[in-house]
Amino acid sequence: MNSNEGRKNVQQNCSVALLTGSASGLGQKLTRDFLARGYTVIATDINSAGLDESFGKCAELTSGKLLLKTLDVSQSQAWEALFADVLQQFSRLDVILNVAGYLKPGNLCDASSEEVHRHMDINVKGVIFGSQLAGAQMRKQGYGHIINIASLAGLAAVPGIGLYSASKFAVRAFSLSLAQELKSSGVAVTVICPDAIQTPMLTLQEDYEEAALTFSGNKSLTVDEVANAIFNEVLVHRPMELILPRYRGWLAKVGNLVPQSSFILANILRKKGLQEQKRRKGLRH
Repeated sequence: MNSNEGRKNVQQNCSVALLTGSASGLGQKLTRDFLARGYTVIATDINSAGLDESFGKCAELTSGKLLLKTLDVSQSQAWEALFADVLQQFSRLDVILNVAGYLKPGNLCDASSEEVHRHMDINVKGVIFGSQLAGAQMRKQGYGHIINIASLAGLAAVPGIGLYSASKFAVRAFSLSLAQELKSSGVAVTVICPDAIQTPMLTLQEDYEEAALTFSGNKSLTVDEVANAIFNEVLVHRPMELILPRYRGWLAKVGNLVPQSSFILANILRKKGLQEQKRRKGLRH
C-alpha cells in the first residue's frame, strides 16, 4: 500500500487521535473538535481533575469514542505505558497533537534551576518522547501525522520569556528534522508556530512586565482560529510548518535573520505590549 492509499483508508475509517494538554485552553478545544468530527480520541493531561471536569460527562465516553488518561509528558515511562494501552485497545494511531506546554515569565539570569528543568521537561522532552513513539508506530503503519505546537517565540528569541522561547526553538528544530526523517515512510510532521493565543497561559502573562512582547501583536489568536487552521490546512495539506499569522511570522524571521535588529524592534514592540497589558489589566477591574 502506498502512502496515498494509506491516507485514503484513514479517512474512510474511524481515525484515532491522541492529544496532550486536553484539560484546558487549545488542547481542550481541539479535543472537543476531534470528537465532533468522529475521531476516537485519547485525551491526556497531568491535571486529571481538569480532564474529568471538562470531559467526564461527555456522551462519547459511553460509546468508546473518548479515553481520558492522566499523563506527565516529561516522563518517558509514562509515555511508554500510555502507548502500550492505546495500541492494545485500538491497534493504530493516526494523529498525535503535542499541545501541552509550560511558561513562566522572568529574566533568564533570575530563573531558578527548577524553572529551567520545568520548561525543558514539559515543552521539549514531552514533545520528543511522544513524537518518537508515535513516529515509530506510524512508520510501521505507513501513515500518520505528528503535529507539534511550537510558537512564534520559536522563530525569534523573545526576552522576558527566554526559557519558553528557547524550548520552542528546540521543538521547531526537532519537528523539522523528524519531518525529513519520516517523509519516505508516508508519515507527516507539522510544527505550528502561533502568535499569542487567548488561553490561560496568555492570561497569566498579563501581570508580568517582562512578558510585554507577548502582547505586541494587533490581537491575540483565538483557539477557534488555531483549530480551524489545523483542520482546514494542516490535516488537509500536511505542511512541514504553519505560522499564524503569517505577517507576524515574517517579522519574527527578520529578527532571527538579523539578530542586531531585535534591539530596535524589541524597544518598539515592548512599548506597544506594555500598553496592551495595561488595557487588559484595566478590563479585569
